[in-house]
Amino acid sequence: MTESKNNDNTRNDEKMSQADLNGTSENHPISKLRQAFPQFCAVSAKNLLMITFGSTLGFSTILIPELQKDNAEIPVSMEELTWISSLNLFLVPIGCFASGPVSQFIGRKRSMMLTTLPFVAAWVIYYYATTAGMLFVALAMTGLTGGLLEAPVMTYVAEVTQPHLRGMLSATSTMSIILGIFTQMLGGKLGNWRTVTLVNLIYPLICFLALCAVPESPYWLAAKGRQKEAEQALCWLRGWVSPAQVKSELQIICEDVNKPAASQEKIWKSYSKKTFYTPFLLVTSAFFIGNFGGTNTLQTYAVMIFMKLHTPIEKYTAAVFLGLAELIGTMICVFVIHFAGKRLLSFLSVGGTGLCFCLAAIYGYLDDSRIINSENLTWFPTTLLIGAAFLSHGGIRLLPWVLAGEVFPVNVRSSATGISGSIGYIFNSVSNKIFLYMVNGMSLPGTFFFYALINFVGGILLYFILPETEGRSLKEIEEHYAGIQSLKTKPKKEKLAFKEKWAAANPAVIYDDIESKL
Repeated sequence: MTESKNNDNTRNDEKMSQADLNGTSENHPISKLRQAFPQFCAVSAKNLLMITFGSTLGFSTILIPELQKDNAEIPVSMEELTWISSLNLFLVPIGCFASGPVSQFIGRKRSMMLTTLPFVAAWVIYYYATTAGMLFVALAMTGLTGGLLEAPVMTYVAEVTQPHLRGMLSATSTMSIILGIFTQMLGGKLGNWRTVTLVNLIYPLICFLALCAVPESPYWLAAKGRQKEAEQALCWLRGWVSPAQVKSELQIICEDVNKPAASQEKIWKSYSKKTFYTPFLLVTSAFFIGNFGGTNTLQTYAVMIFMKLHTPIEKYTAAVFLGLAELIGTMICVFVIHFAGKRLLSFLSVGGTGLCFCLAAIYGYLDDSRIINSENLTWFPTTLLIGAAFLSHGGIRLLPWVLAGEVFPVNVRSSATGISGSIGYIFNSVSNKIFLYMVNGMSLPGTFFFYALINFVGGILLYFILPETEGRSLKEIEEHYAGIQSLKTKPKKEKLAFKEKWAAANPAVIYDDIESKL
């Protein structure tokens, strides 16, 4: 009987050891909702920072028309006006230089908390601004800070989320920025621009408090030798579980962060390979189409454009509808991209956006030539431009940001993402800077025709160079660019379960020790 009891105890120990080995507990299963909720909370705290950054981008939309008035509080020239629309975006890449090293030195969470302070200072300067110089200082601060938050924001999401949630939660970053922009359009409708700056002070303050409540990245903690804190962070992120239930994942994290770094010579060779420059061409092309396709400047100069088109509704109200269309388009993209795939969404987006601008341009020419009576048709261009905003944010405006995190090889992913993102911000700033000059030289209908052409030609280009990465593993994507296989369609439904299971056991890691953000 004693021997039987000992055998039972041995079997129980074996079961417990196996459970511990797998990092799970069969007696206390964790629901998917409980696992996902803390990850959603952590990403939401980060998203408050993206809303803050979005509010700085959207503020120009309500500031520019106020500065264009004859009795403006702050007199500015046309040249100063073009800089107000683009200076912050020009400086984002400069802030990115320090982003990676700062994030690696003090941690992702502390870096994000640090960026809330310059945002607060910038809004205070905006409120007390009396000259164009003070506006430039505030713009410079928000641009540099926006660049500084890039590395911690991108790496934090990748390092705190599980693979099957990473795609959707990563896409919420752009959605949060669009939400921040929308709050500015709504604020411009409801109050004076100085009052809006005071309201904007709330966002970074709430963000700071929210970040205090979430854990640091377990990858960063493990890389710094703080295994106990990494374990506690992982327990929090996986549903407030016990250490035994995250033992396996923590072991993988520790092994990953302790891998010997590749030599600099080997890293630089990676930049000369097809697996880098081909996806880099794809991402930069998508950024170019998205920024020079019209809806970027439409967002910045919305109030002025609607005023020129004699919109049937109040111009600030029209801007609010534009912002709402962008937000809804972004939300639809986040939830539909997994099912529809990137290629289909991209083609619908650039094709629809190009058609809207083309029709708006034709309307503009007919109106300028007095061929049509536009008094009863002012709703037509307004609807087309709001439709262009919706369609672009349902695909092409989000596409490059999603692609940047998955098409590059792991050994250059962090730096390549930073470089391509910086180029995207430069395209953004240039398109805003030249808009007023384009309107003066080509007229508004001519500018719309240019935007339509960019979208149509861009759609043809994407047809040939854009693979279908949705539902594909990072290894498959890298093999596509290495010429081993071709990705033109989504994988079949029966293969998705296997791929998600494989991805859960093979998380993608971003190595910040070798990153060089731009």
